[in-house]
Amino acid sequence: MNNPLQLSLVNFKSGAYIIVEGKQNADFFYIIRQGKVRISKEVEVVEEEGGNILNPGDFFGVVSTMSTHSRIETAQALSDVVLIAVHREQYGLLIERNAPVAMKIIQQFSRKMRYLDEELTRISLKSTAEISYSHLFEVAEYYAKQSKYSLAYYAYHQYTLFCPQGTDVNTAKERMAKIQPYSKAVYLSPNSEEFTRKYPKDTMVFSESQPGKELYIIQKGSIKITKIVNNNEVLLAVLKSGDIFGEMSLLEDQPRSASAIAHEDAVLMAVNLANFKRMVSSQPQMITRLTQLLSERIWAIYKQLANTQLADPLGRLYDAMLIQLEKLRVPISSDSYTFDFGPVELVNMVGLPKDEGAVVTRKLFENKKLKIIDNRIHVTGKDEIDNQAKYFRKMEKIDRARKAGSMKNR
Repeated sequence: MNNPLQLSLVNFKSGAYIIVEGKQNADFFYIIRQGKVRISKEVEVVEEEGGNILNPGDFFGVVSTMSTHSRIETAQALSDVVLIAVHREQYGLLIERNAPVAMKIIQQFSRKMRYLDEELTRISLKSTAEISYSHLFEVAEYYAKQSKYSLAYYAYHQYTLFCPQGTDVNTAKERMAKIQPYSKAVYLSPNSEEFTRKYPKDTMVFSESQPGKELYIIQKGSIKITKIVNNNEVLLAVLKSGDIFGEMSLLEDQPRSASAIAHEDAVLMAVNLANFKRMVSSQPQMITRLTQLLSERIWAIYKQLANTQLADPLGRLYDAMLIQLEKLRVPISSDSYTFDFGPVELVNMVGLPKDEGAVVTRKLFENKKLKIIDNRIHVTGKDEIDNQAKYFRKMEKIDRARKAGSMKNR
């Protein structure tokens, strides 16, 4: 017997707050049935797609609900509104019964992930990554210089495939001939019929700037997601068994925004668009997992983007540590805690230059509740991180209000 899908209707008067940024226990998200809702954030880093005013058929609160993290936005009724409240546990049933809703959520999430990722790259890496097919040659050149021949061979091959008239095609073919004996590159054709694929360690699943027609589910092993920026390889994530990746290109028909490389021997399930659409209604648990993963990534990127807006670099360090505690769902208490990273990694997280990072780190450890144990940051009381991060956020808010007031009085 099928479980019933029990959705409740809730009403809010004009001006009422529906959800509030920072609040925990985000068990419900909402679909607007009648009325208008305004979405706002304490730190507006990037404008919401389509603006901040939502109308009937739009939804909000999904990111925090499905990632089980704190709210990252405030929603206020602009008119009397009627909302459909969806509990986290009901999401699988909702998409099983209403596949178009699931597709709308996932496609919006995919677009949001892309522009948030581009904004984070622009702000934190001070660069924008090229996404034309010709960039494949630069990716190949980078890995060839690092003697990573499997990765270079794969990227050279994709360049010759998608830029057959490119200015560097002959060079690419010459280099492929030289490094072929040392390459373990697999699945060079993007139209492989194999559903389950094996990737040896240090081989490429896809390259940034390559067209993408599939998403992947990791059955075994791990995959690292990287991007070449300013002739450096930037590690964006390491994904493990059960994780899903590559969905942005599949859903948007856009070139890959980053490369996926086997971090260790990996077995992947490849899913094309036709199979994915079938899965939406036939495998709600897989779509639920994808929504949870996208929610987790979007939540983390919003937090990282908000961190870049803090003017005080010391505040950014405290805020970055608080983000890590929230990300790992570590409860805030007076108990001591040891992070799994040291001061160098913390400085890298917030993108501070080395010299400035060294100065700010010295200031950080003037706080007697913080010390380094085995090259890891240890705090005697996690609530100290929470209190300090909130203090710097408050100071930032006061400073912004003061500056806005002085501009108005000019």
